[in-house]
Amino acid sequence: MALASAALPWSAWAQTVCSRDIAVPVAPIGLSVTVAGEDVAGVYPEVLRNSVAREGCPLKFSVVPRARQELMFETGRADLLVPATRTPKRDEAGVFVPMVSSRATLISLSSERAPLRSLAELQARREMRVVLVRGFDYGESYQALIKELEQQGRLSLASDAVSVARMLGNGMAEVTVMAPSILVGALLGDARVRPLLEQLRYEPVDELPWGESGVYVSKTALSEADRQSLLVLLERAAKSGQVWREFVKHYPPGSLTGSIRQR
Repeated sequence: MALASAALPWSAWAQTVCSRDIAVPVAPIGLSVTVAGEDVAGVYPEVLRNSVAREGCPLKFSVVPRARQELMFETGRADLLVPATRTPKRDEAGVFVPMVSSRATLISLSSERAPLRSLAELQARREMRVVLVRGFDYGESYQALIKELEQQGRLSLASDAVSVARMLGNGMAEVTVMAPSILVGALLGDARVRPLLEQLRYEPVDELPWGESGVYVSKTALSEADRQSLLVLLERAAKSGQVWREFVKHYPPGSLTGSIRQR
């Protein structure tokens, strides 16, 4: 009997902590979230499987565009928003659990142009076309940049970071704004744009300082008991350093410098 019991899978032993499956819509984002068909992997899915699903909160991943992922969370149709930087708008819909420190920068391909030292300089350089990922949000300065560039007719919105890389590579845009780890991950994951990896030029600006990146837990989609259970499990994962270890495991040495760091 003891031998038979020992052969039982983990799921037979795990105590059910959450009352239902946890809905987690995801979009490809560097190596933080990778998608191959319906298979979801990457830094954050692995963290969620090890810290949430393994402890009794089954996960139900679905693959959607980033903008829809954001909308689903805002309207209470998603239990988690992952990964996400912390913003006041997202704080209205969810409770944030910080996992790592991150920052966005201006990113372009190497050239001899004069450096950009601020978002204001980027706005003033009207000859430079900008491409951003639809649904990304790096705070108030970033949102103000979007509005100004839209008014100037210089902004293109892409569905993902690979599309951004293609537009930079074929000359349809000169600059993007995102966390470098996202674009690096996208290039590493797609042979068609991988040659651009050694041409990237990063320009940090004061309007996009270091901030927190992690997971949002919905305030409206979950019962109070399920929300508290998820918060406990995610905070435990954050304190353990598990997220940083996953980043180090997934990304090449040195590629996270200036983009992601341990809290």
